[in-house]
Amino acid sequence: MLEVVDLEVRYGAIRALRGISLTVKKGELVALIGANGAGKSSAMMCIAGALKAAGGSVRLVGEDITSGKPESIVRRGIATVPETRDVFPDLTVDENLTLGGYTRRGDAAGLAEDRAKMFALFPRLAERCGQPAGTLSGGEQQMLVIARAMMSRPKMLLLDEPSLGLAPVIVDQIFAMIAQLKAAGTTILLVEQNVAKALSVADRVYVMRLGRIAASGTAAEISAATDLSALYLGAEP
Repeated sequence: MLEVVDLEVRYGAIRALRGISLTVKKGELVALIGANGAGKSSAMMCIAGALKAAGGSVRLVGEDITSGKPESIVRRGIATVPETRDVFPDLTVDENLTLGGYTRRGDAAGLAEDRAKMFALFPRLAERCGQPAGTLSGGEQQMLVIARAMMSRPKMLLLDEPSLGLAPVIVDQIFAMIAQLKAAGTTILLVEQNVAKALSVADRVYVMRLGRIAASGTAAEISAATDLSALYLGAEP
């Protein structure tokens, strides 16, 4: 589904990504974990087209999207949920979902079907359908941005730090819903600092350190055989 090869990102003289490579197969949930500053969000933003690559390539189902703009990448099938949880605060929950399906605006029946699916997955959103999104709690806004992204019916969902700033009980709910999306066949690339939660839902894991991939393997392998703290600090896998 997704193939990233030797991807580099620079912020001026700073090399945020130093030639990382990773793959995500159809139906997989792959987690990208690492300490602050490891380059996880830079990788996500570059895949989504929000950052320009300084080198390397990104391919979606065999198509090179390395130089694509964010809107064109959405149309090609990648939807992104940023860590900032940017809802349209003055619009209702339902209007936010409608905007999420903008690229499919000619498919009224399909959009109605997907809206019903999102309300079934996130019952809290159904309860607040006509409520301005800016009045929702942080957890409810996270549910909304995930549901809004799914309204584009993406080939792949990019989730950037979905647990950030949320209470533990809400984090549990969010990850239960991520597990349901995965079970329904959604292909997901997850960036997450909550290692335990990431490992609980991931099929495979890449550990990042200082802009490089420090280790990779199945969630079970990373959980059982890798000293993550040592990797974060620079030990060899």
